[in-house]
Amino acid sequence: MNVRRRLIPAAAAASLGLGSLTACSSDSAATGNTEKFDVVASFYPMAFLAEQIGGDHANVTSLTEPGQEPHDLEISTQQRAQLEEADAALFLKGLQPAVDEAVSQTGIKTKIDAAGLTTLEDHGSTEHEHEGEGEEGHAEEKGHAEEEEHARDPHIWLDPVKYAEVAEGVGKAFEKADPDHAADYKKNTAALVKKLNGLNGEFENGLKDTKTKVFFTNHAAFGYLAERYGLTQEAISGLDPESEPSGARVRELQQEAKADGVTTVFYETLVSDKTAKTLAKDAKLKTDVLDPLEGITDKSRGDDYFQVMEANLKALQAALGAK
Repeated sequence: MNVRRRLIPAAAAASLGLGSLTACSSDSAATGNTEKFDVVASFYPMAFLAEQIGGDHANVTSLTEPGQEPHDLEISTQQRAQLEEADAALFLKGLQPAVDEAVSQTGIKTKIDAAGLTTLEDHGSTEHEHEGEGEEGHAEEKGHAEEEEHARDPHIWLDPVKYAEVAEGVGKAFEKADPDHAADYKKNTAALVKKLNGLNGEFENGLKDTKTKVFFTNHAAFGYLAERYGLTQEAISGLDPESEPSGARVRELQQEAKADGVTTVFYETLVSDKTAKTLAKDAKLKTDVLDPLEGITDKSRGDDYFQVMEANLKALQAALGAK
């Protein structure tokens, strides 16, 4: 695209070992040097927004490969070169520290931080103290809880309303960065927001009357979704899907399953399901997939954001006993 081009000088590229590199992306297409608006997205939810809003005018690539756990992403030399060649970077600050650092170090003109387009909330620790429980019962997880309670939850895309807010901000950023196609970006954004509003309505209607409001998840990705629809998420681990729960936390969940009528332990496709299935077996609960939509693979229950979210809705309805 000709709106802006920041090329690495040949001498500098050679010294950095970048001279013969092309963009490393899930699409295997070069990010820079195209006639389109070249956007590098940090991971799937950001790439989906860029594709939907950019339409035919955008060339979108993702730093996170399909099937790769985004929290663990490390930026390669190729990907740094990819960022330098792009017209815009779309990322979610706080989710992938390596991406945050790489974007901050590039000279890319348009840096779109999705976290700044809506309000991130502190959903506290994964533990919830119940009546009759004291400090002693939580001694093992106290340090973990204190660490979690100050973390801003980045999983905004799992709330269609917040995701729509981000979409509107991304649309405006695209219009400013590529004014020649501003009208199309505005139209595409409006269509996407309308569809997200429709999805929000499906969740509201589908979850308003259920036998229980509590659901168990592998990691604390669904805080915004739970808050939006009056549910309570109880996560085995915290915001980090790789963290291990304490023994006290597992015992607490077993007790809570009985008290709150929980039927199902949800796990996800990109991280190990071992802990979730062990908890389910010990507590005599079912298991099912609740997809945090951090990436689309052949194991996903759908080909895009909307299809997987609709599958998530059906899974929640079944687990919560929707009437």
